[in-house]
Amino acid sequence: MLKPMLPTLAFDIPEGNGWWYEVKYDGFRAILSWGDEMRLTSRNGKPLLPIFPEISDYLNTQEKLFKPYLPLTLDAELVLLENPFKADFSGIQTRGRMRSPGRISELAKKRPCRLLVFDIIEFEGKSLVLQSYGTRRSKLERLFADTSQLLSPDPADPRLLQLIPRDSSYRALWENIVLYDGEGLVAKKTKSIWEEGRRTGSWIKAKNWKFVSCFVTAYEKSNGYFYISVFKKSKIHEIGLVIFGFRPEEKNALYQIIQENSSREDEEYIYVEPAICLDVKYLEVYDGQLREPHFHQFRFDLIPEECTHDRFIFQQKNLPPGIEITHPEKPLWEKPLITKMDYVNYLREISPFLLPFLKDRLLTVIRYPHGTFGEAFYQKNVPEYAPDFVETSYAEGIEYIVCNNLKTLLWLGNQIAIEFHIPFQTMDSHCPDEIVFDLDPPSSEYFNLAINAALLIKEVLDELKLFSFVKTSGNKGLQIYIPLPANTYRYEETRLFTHFIANYLVSKDPGSFTIERLKKNRGNRLYVDYVQHAEGKTIVSPYSARGKKTASIAAPLFWEEVNKELKIEDYTLESVLQRVKTLGCPFKDFFKTKDIQRLGPVLDFLKTKS
Repeated sequence: MLKPMLPTLAFDIPEGNGWWYEVKYDGFRAILSWGDEMRLTSRNGKPLLPIFPEISDYLNTQEKLFKPYLPLTLDAELVLLENPFKADFSGIQTRGRMRSPGRISELAKKRPCRLLVFDIIEFEGKSLVLQSYGTRRSKLERLFADTSQLLSPDPADPRLLQLIPRDSSYRALWENIVLYDGEGLVAKKTKSIWEEGRRTGSWIKAKNWKFVSCFVTAYEKSNGYFYISVFKKSKIHEIGLVIFGFRPEEKNALYQIIQENSSREDEEYIYVEPAICLDVKYLEVYDGQLREPHFHQFRFDLIPEECTHDRFIFQQKNLPPGIEITHPEKPLWEKPLITKMDYVNYLREISPFLLPFLKDRLLTVIRYPHGTFGEAFYQKNVPEYAPDFVETSYAEGIEYIVCNNLKTLLWLGNQIAIEFHIPFQTMDSHCPDEIVFDLDPPSSEYFNLAINAALLIKEVLDELKLFSFVKTSGNKGLQIYIPLPANTYRYEETRLFTHFIANYLVSKDPGSFTIERLKKNRGNRLYVDYVQHAEGKTIVSPYSARGKKTASIAAPLFWEEVNKELKIEDYTLESVLQRVKTLGCPFKDFFKTKDIQRLGPVLDFLKTKS
């Protein structure tokens, strides 16, 4: 069993010409040995492929490409990738504990893990451990290029073997790690060899620490841990325990203070009333406790009442330079209570799924400066005070915001832009990138009409062998998407199709559906607005919040979820985040279906009938 080389933790990042930098991901360290057979083993020598069959399934499809280079040994991190710079620690822990083949298979398909490779130990059966890091990396990069593997991590790409890039400067890399809430980075000496089983100073890991101000409540005699807490609604709320980071004199001083001021003592613990405040740095919160807590400093300037759970929540994610969240405690929704910081954190975590739909689109936002219970207004023009990193595009006499990056998205969150509305085409095209049917019933009590319409449309699309996706509107209806290849069909052509589908629905059930444009003549029927799909029109983006009382989301759905049990109010900021973490994104194949969508023959047929 090959034991991995390990990095040494440091609080300062080394600099200089002799160092390269890689993103550090939080998953399972794994070594892939691929020769006559394929093995993926953890740092403790445990086999990983039975629990993560998606990796072997993918690699088997690539065997012809890799065969000339076998036997091959790669050093990697097995991750559940959340965004290009962060892995989902809790998600990979859950997967690692699974033993049910059925459940493993289901999650492997819906939310597959990825093998992020950063080093090569064996190539064509020859050991590379005595070659320098720089030489090994060059060979690894050529291997990935020659076998058409992905050269940087991407949670949306179907290739499950992905390369962790290296960078000669850590500063821009570190800003992205902070921006995307990544774990940290690893600095590696260019001339370092691969040292099996050693924790070495040739690899230095630096972490993206968060900080919490808290107070001590107890000391555990058997192991020396200090228990730390904050106040949550005037009650003591434990957040974890800390032992690392103290200098010997600091640890001894803290122990003496606890002993001299104890409120009670038993065989296991010495208890103390809230009085001693300190700052603790940590990676993230997992199961309600701090992960990897380290003492940072005593806070003699604080009183315990200032160490609150609200303050703790606001400190759980660092912000990059140029981004500030003003009034983070501001309530935006009342039931449930969702603050501005909660909303910004939603945008941050949902960004890998939301940003692809905003990319290169002229953006219209609806802002709620006083929360969703106050007045709202539409905004298209970029304000004069927008920072330089906000991209714009001029069209129709308007300087539109174009949200192409997470930094812009967070800035918009701080502006309390709740709704994101986008056109059907990108800013450099006059052709639609998708067809969208907006199934909007007369009121929420007629939501069943939207369900029935969606299922009827799905039947037709399946018959025509067209790929389709469905989402809630976040209001009272459903929206069906048909991805299209870029710059291929004109709106005049797609109108033939939307008109055909609208008439089909009306013919199937004229008592439920109508294309009547005058609202007074519709009655309680669902209006099928085939005219809405046009240049200059917009629709709410997938994963956008809505300015409704329930904090609802325009939530992508799996088609099997579209049934009489479906309720729009079940899809909120909190639940949608949990969905993508456990089930994956229902729109994950949206963009790759564009180039294989075959609408042309359908349009040709409709043209002969028009």
